[in-house]
Amino acid sequence: MLDLPRSARLAAWGTGVLTGAAGPDAAVAAVVRDDEPHAVRWDGDAPTAPGPDPHDVRALLASLAAAGCGPLLLALPVPGDPGGLPGPPAVNVAALRAGECVVAEPPGAAGRWALVPEVTEFGSVWEPGAMVTWAVLGAAPRRAPESSSVADSERELRLALATATQALAALDVARWREDAADRIAAVRDGGLARDALPPGTSPRAARVLQTAARVLAIVELAGEDDGAAVTSFEATSRARALREVAAVARRAVVAAVNAHAEPVRP
Repeated sequence: MLDLPRSARLAAWGTGVLTGAAGPDAAVAAVVRDDEPHAVRWDGDAPTAPGPDPHDVRALLASLAAAGCGPLLLALPVPGDPGGLPGPPAVNVAALRAGECVVAEPPGAAGRWALVPEVTEFGSVWEPGAMVTWAVLGAAPRRAPESSSVADSERELRLALATATQALAALDVARWREDAADRIAAVRDGGLARDALPPGTSPRAARVLQTAARVLAIVELAGEDDGAAVTSFEATSRARALREVAAVARRAVVAAVNAHAEPVRP
């Protein structure tokens, strides 16, 4: 089963709740999935939440709704590809460390909220688990840069998927890791979970998200092995190609989730 980053699920489902397209029960289930119940921690420099500070995802969404927040925006920044960082520097560091964040903006507010997941994983490959706390930080009072269009992302993904599939075909980890064969099959044949996307997601956005999730899963798998590269130059070239397709996939996820800021109802 393919999956999306937690911040992508929170941004998409949170927008669904804030626009009335989705209910909070379904949103919490889709965001938390198999994790332990998510906690929420409000940082001292974050804008004040309406009412008592919420400490779980349901209360967080209720607080954002009470503040009049519009659609939530997703960013998936990594070193070398920091698009969408919400600022200020301390928040950017946290977002880069996590590789993801969600931005919420109350109307007429001097600042915004940056929701950054802090994840502690436990268990094993066969029985993984995670404890997640969403740190609510004060973001700079400006909107995130506009992302690519979903249509442009879909075109870029076609080439990225071809490159990533070639890397998957060269993967040798199945020879020495018991779990690799099942994981490769799951990436090759799997789709997004039924609750990965909220009601009203356009067919094109759903298609882009599924393809991007597949590319990111392939890149993660391929990064565990040198793909039978003979020389260091081959290994370096392959790693560069994988980084490039991963960047395309991240941008596609951001474009598709942020396009859902104004849901298209079926």
